[in-house]
Amino acid sequence: MSDETTPRDDKQFMRNYKTNSPDILAAYANFSKTVFADDEARAVPAKYRELMAVAVGIARQCEYCIESHTRSAQRAGATEEEIAEAVWVASAVGAGSAYTHGRLAFKHVH
Repeated sequence: MSDETTPRDDKQFMRNYKTNSPDILAAYANFSKTVFADDEARAVPAKYRELMAVAVGIARQCEYCIESHTRSAQRAGATEEEIAEAVWVASAVGAGSAYTHGRLAFKHVH
């Protein structure tokens, strides 16, 4: 990650994973590497997997995910237009979620 969204002092805490749970860190790293491998033999090409990750990062409001997966999407060939559409997909799903969950408030009106 660059220092654009990752404060320098945040990076120092990453070593806590390596020190305290190296086996889990290794398993996660392997899992993530496998999911995002540049393997076009998969059903979903890498560019689209990265665009999905951008949308999920936005929906989850994870600055680190947004930064890293946007860069990875660009490296995989995604255009700014495709990234913009991924952002709009995340926005629409977020708005839809708020709208549909808002109905639950009416359970408590009376």
